[in-house]
Amino acid sequence: MKKVMAALSGGVDSSVAVCLLQKAGYDCSGSIMTLHAPAPESISDARSVAQRLEIPFYVMDCQEMFRKCVIEDFIAAYERGDTPNPCIACNRCLKFSHFLAEAEKLGCEGIATGHYARIRKDESTGRYLLLRAKDSAKDQSYFLYMLTQDQLSRVLFPLGELTKPEVRQIAEENGFINANRKDSQDICFVPDGDYMAFMERYKGKAYDCGPFLDMNGNQVGTHKGAVGYTLGQRKGLGLAMGAPVYVCAKDMENNTVTVGPEENLFSTTLIAESCNWFPFDALTSPIEVTAKARYRHKEQPATVSPLPDGRVGVVFHSPQRALTTGQAVVFYDGETVIGGGTICKIK
Repeated sequence: MKKVMAALSGGVDSSVAVCLLQKAGYDCSGSIMTLHAPAPESISDARSVAQRLEIPFYVMDCQEMFRKCVIEDFIAAYERGDTPNPCIACNRCLKFSHFLAEAEKLGCEGIATGHYARIRKDESTGRYLLLRAKDSAKDQSYFLYMLTQDQLSRVLFPLGELTKPEVRQIAEENGFINANRKDSQDICFVPDGDYMAFMERYKGKAYDCGPFLDMNGNQVGTHKGAVGYTLGQRKGLGLAMGAPVYVCAKDMENNTVTVGPEENLFSTTLIAESCNWFPFDALTSPIEVTAKARYRHKEQPATVSPLPDGRVGVVFHSPQRALTTGQAVVFYDGETVIGGGTICKIK
């Protein structure tokens, strides 16, 4: 692979990624995808980097696809009581599918992104493996568990062996305008973090209020719409019950939110669907892994077993707090990502 399209976001990571590829001898182009709305500053910064490196630069309008594949999926998930991860949906639908296809139309053999992860080919099996990044604080392998073997064979992650301080230093040495730009921490289309307000604006409606229930089913207050609460939430409930309470369950059909003591949040078993695997095509027998049930979750030892319908059962060796449907559960063996899936049931 010599001709590569780099996904430029206007940020420092993607800028350094394409810079490193060019210095390694790749024939590079750069492209920014406009997703939920045009971002003049990001486009300007991405173009500035491309001009500095003297590479072709493209702007891909992906707003309609992003709306259908990410935003509407995000809203639908919340409305059925799940807690989605839109970054994973975006990676699956746009960054490693649509973007790769568009890059090929422009004569590129593959793509590169600024993700912190690594790829290695297992010569004994011929399969491509996904590995954690060198910088554990920035590792993004959790968000990439859905990549296919074909995609991995045509994707480059130039930052996988670097730390964030090293990336910023490279950006400064090359005079990139975004060298010291602060990392984005929010969902890109909900920059203020108020996803319920975003959903109401997008849908053009207000979600109905409903009853807060205690663990015995007694009403203890009124909530502002069940979609606005997540499992394990304590802040913002507006309840005075003499002791701290947390969101323990939601019934979307009846628009109720059940609250209770924190001990009600712990469970050991979940079922995951739509699984993807790296060392093998399918899981055929139980394996021991460490599992991460959300991005900020410290991975924990677990047993993963195949189920007859293609889903998998995951049993943690110790109870885990606030396991949540809609989130991804990703499995590791040391630095190697074994695979992952979407949590569809908590037992």
